[in-house]
Amino acid sequence: MGFEYISQEIDKKELLKSYRLSGIDKKRKAERDLELKNILSGKDDRLLAIIGPCSAHDEEAVLEYTHLLSKLQEKIENEVFIIPRIYTNKPRTNGDGYKGLLHQPSANGKINLVQGIQSVRQIHHRVLSETGLTTADEMLYPENLEFVEDLISYIAVGARSVENQQHRFVASGSDQPVGMKNPTSGHLSVMFNSVYAAQQSQEFIFNNQEVKTSSNPYAHVVLRGGLDSYGKNIPNYHYEDLVKVSEQYKQSDLKNPFVVIDTNHDNSGKQHLEQVRIVNEVLAHREWNQELKPLVRGFMIESFLENGRAEVEEALFGQSITDPCLGWQETEKLLYKLAKNK
Repeated sequence: MGFEYISQEIDKKELLKSYRLSGIDKKRKAERDLELKNILSGKDDRLLAIIGPCSAHDEEAVLEYTHLLSKLQEKIENEVFIIPRIYTNKPRTNGDGYKGLLHQPSANGKINLVQGIQSVRQIHHRVLSETGLTTADEMLYPENLEFVEDLISYIAVGARSVENQQHRFVASGSDQPVGMKNPTSGHLSVMFNSVYAAQQSQEFIFNNQEVKTSSNPYAHVVLRGGLDSYGKNIPNYHYEDLVKVSEQYKQSDLKNPFVVIDTNHDNSGKQHLEQVRIVNEVLAHREWNQELKPLVRGFMIESFLENGRAEVEEALFGQSITDPCLGWQETEKLLYKLAKNK
């Protein structure tokens, strides 16, 4: 039992000096942050695509991928707003497996979290400065948010974290919009309670100080499916599910109602090619019921340069080493499909 301190205390001020945004990049981020908030509030009716690899384990492959996204964004900028998902922390159900760039700066190397924090800042900084796109990451460790929040535009709170009080409270103080996923049980009430908590001002202890948050009016729901008691996938992107979520939003006092569909995880059963069918089905639901159009406008898609997944030693350049992803060819077609059906 007990803790062994294996590094010096991290100096936050010194850390944040590394990979600091320049004047041009800072301006670009502020512009895109405002665009995103206008989309979530309904002032801007574009679709939102939070898209990228399951885990950003290879910086050079991620940069090649995001350069492709950037070129495509220019072609569909009036219809779809693209945010690359650069997920640097990976929740593991039983604690085993690759835990992300934060833990392992090299996917097949040793754990070094202090170096990992630098690697996380570096990859988010490079994507923005080299492609002009701002990024999304998952808030797996709430106390680490201050190490990266100046570089990212969107935060996801995952299914295993959404019931946690600290995640909800930290989300309420975030300057970034936060997507709250339904838990692995699929219970919508848990997700809506999380959104409510994030949209309130909260007082709590954060990094050894008492704090009071401003509240986050841009917290919103993310539907990712769930599991029944036998471990069977229960998707929640079908028409009846979307109507139910719409009604729950109407009955709440939540600000800026917005729904993101996570097309992988328990919605697809991690069958990556199913993501294409799921997007098409949701687009059809929006056409059938026009009331869903202003509400269901976000898609979270797992995609990389190569289809599928592989173990670290066998993975192709730009292939996932965690959950399977769509390859670039399928990704490009899918984003054009979104643009056509805005």
